[in-house]
Amino acid sequence: MAKYWFTKARFLNTRPTIAHAIHRTPVLTSRTFDQWIQGNLFFKCENFQKVGAFKMRGAAHAVARLSARDKKRGVATHSSGNFAQALALAARQAGIPAWIVMPEHAPQVKKDAVRDYGGQIVECGPTLSAREEKLQQVVKATGATFIHPFDHQDVILGQGTAAQELIEEVENIDILIAPVGGGGLVSGTAIAAMHLSPHTLVYAAEPQGAADAWQSKKTGRIVPQTHPQTIADGLRTSLGQLTFPIIRDHVQEVLLVSEAEIKHALRHAMERLKIVLEPSAAVAIAAVLRYQPLFQNKRTGIILSGGNISLPLIPQLIE
Repeated sequence: MAKYWFTKARFLNTRPTIAHAIHRTPVLTSRTFDQWIQGNLFFKCENFQKVGAFKMRGAAHAVARLSARDKKRGVATHSSGNFAQALALAARQAGIPAWIVMPEHAPQVKKDAVRDYGGQIVECGPTLSAREEKLQQVVKATGATFIHPFDHQDVILGQGTAAQELIEEVENIDILIAPVGGGGLVSGTAIAAMHLSPHTLVYAAEPQGAADAWQSKKTGRIVPQTHPQTIADGLRTSLGQLTFPIIRDHVQEVLLVSEAEIKHALRHAMERLKIVLEPSAAVAIAAVLRYQPLFQNKRTGIILSGGNISLPLIPQLIE
């Protein structure tokens, strides 16, 4: 890209803008994992982030960047997952209203969390078109600013601060890897590496049952997600118009893993790292385990995207 919107100056301004609204999450290591890989792994634990996921970074940045006039009118989005909670909390921190369009069948625990964070839920049908139609109605009625869950410049830059912190804390990282759904996290990770550690290679990890990013990377165009079949529910989304070019140009490869490998990685993380992860976060670990020669004798940072998992589901996920 000869000219791009994610300049170094703009990126470096991101973390100071959101420092008050997020946690600086810890980085864990594991001798057992290092022995398996025959390299050094550094786990960036966004499961300890506010709302339990990296999404808080992007939501906080998007809200902070709004004009005073737009803040008064509030924000809106459509999401049934972590971004719904993140935007609700970011809006509450800023003292502004947030309308969250969520499918009627969204888990009650997620709806309860959004309400606890101060979000006003507007229910819709189960399809993407139903979400978008209801969102348009909300924006028209309230004047709220739509914040896209991942295909938004300020959101992407915010997500990149997780990798920024990791690069600052761990010297000489050879590889960064993050899971990919809509692409906000791995795009932000690639931006951070580009500006702060140009020698570092960036990889994305994706379930075989939701391999649209892999297909998009291979074909050079966005291949929409159709009927994804994976326990990694946070990775069932298609790439966006902003995230795809970054992945195309600045991510080395999309590494695919099976459902069994995701479960295997989830169990190992809980047993060895002693942390609770959601399946989407385990996808990145699964990729490192499957493609071990790629990471051998390397210093690899793994972005663990979040830890929002329904506890009763854990036994069947790590069987």
